[in-house]
Amino acid sequence: MSRRIAVGLAWSLGSLSAAMFVAFTALAFLSFGAAGPSSTSDAVGQLLTTVLFLAFTVVGTLIAVRRPENPIGWISLTVGLFWILIGLKEASDAYAVARFGSEWSSLTIDALIQWTWVPPVGLLGIYMILLFPDGKLPSRGWRPFAWFAGAVMALICVLFIFVPGRLVDHERALNPLGLEWLAWVADVGIFIILLLPLCMLASAFSLVLRYWRSGGEVREQIKWLAFAACFIGVTYLSSLLVRIPFAPETLNTEAADPLWLTLVDSLNQLSYAGVPVAIGFAVLKYRLYDIDLLINRTLVYGSLTLMLALVYFGGVTATQALLQTLTGQQKLPQLAIVVSTLVIAALFNPLRRRIQSFIDRRFYRRKYDAAKTLGAFSARLRDETDLLTLSDELIGVVRETMQPEHVSLWLRPDTFSLGREGSDTKSG
Repeated sequence: MSRRIAVGLAWSLGSLSAAMFVAFTALAFLSFGAAGPSSTSDAVGQLLTTVLFLAFTVVGTLIAVRRPENPIGWISLTVGLFWILIGLKEASDAYAVARFGSEWSSLTIDALIQWTWVPPVGLLGIYMILLFPDGKLPSRGWRPFAWFAGAVMALICVLFIFVPGRLVDHERALNPLGLEWLAWVADVGIFIILLLPLCMLASAFSLVLRYWRSGGEVREQIKWLAFAACFIGVTYLSSLLVRIPFAPETLNTEAADPLWLTLVDSLNQLSYAGVPVAIGFAVLKYRLYDIDLLINRTLVYGSLTLMLALVYFGGVTATQALLQTLTGQQKLPQLAIVVSTLVIAALFNPLRRRIQSFIDRRFYRRKYDAAKTLGAFSARLRDETDLLTLSDELIGVVRETMQPEHVSLWLRPDTFSLGREGSDTKSG
């Protein structure tokens, strides 16, 4: 395929995804509130999920246009396209049920699209990781695995289309496309489906191997993807911990979640959009080396936020318990809340500096030592006047901070007749 055709195809698929997203959004808004608060909450969640997968199509289009030879862009574009298609189908069914009392699609159509979740899940969970970031396998030894994973995906698709039994999301309807002579496959179907997450784990292992065997740009690219994955894990865990106290209440009643709890879940869903964004930064190599600074700042401000929150809620709880013991008063005075807020404001900068220093020493030791060495040399420059001594110290600073194989210092002869050289074996 020529570059011109590839670029045109990428823009066409991206435009198709955008058009389907507009149609989905229109159907979602038309069905808002038609079947009660829970329906509205589900529609909002579905809308956020589709926005997430629109991010895959946008990033995939940009990568496919600028790097059409890299399959990462086409994988991202295909993943987003499939998920938006699934979302559009669900939105149209929800709108039809809300307005007319029944779905538009027939059982045959439902049977035909049962498999559509397999390509996006497999492409994203297996091939995106296996081929990241340059679109090539880590080595030739992974080629049989790539073919095996593709065969597993194809087999699962056939399983969902033609194996007889109950349709997904239908309580009583049977698969109209089911073939009775494939009934035996249903007995081993669960084991075939379990091969999919096993293939994902193998792909994740290949990415770890690629990271340890590579260096430079490739490591920075993998850091972007790893950072996005860790961010999802943190937001998911936070959402889970926040929801646990309300789990019995929400399970035993049909009432909608509180607004703030819905917002927490929505933020968790939006965090998944970090994956395509990270892929775009990594593959297009835009501000590639900023990932180290981003990780550093995330560690600093994440730890700072956690510590300040613990101090605030711990102080408020302790004050409330003390007042209840001494005065029997249940309600916390406004003054105590104001004082706690002022304490948090006073602790912000000192805590931030201490946390920054600790993280630099613990995780960025080499850069931290280099900064201290340069700082000490700068202070020495203000007091030292002997160029011979300064030249020795300058060579030592360069060796310690840059760790070169060889270092030389040359000064203009009319300034100072001095030429000094040194060599050093690079240490790890």
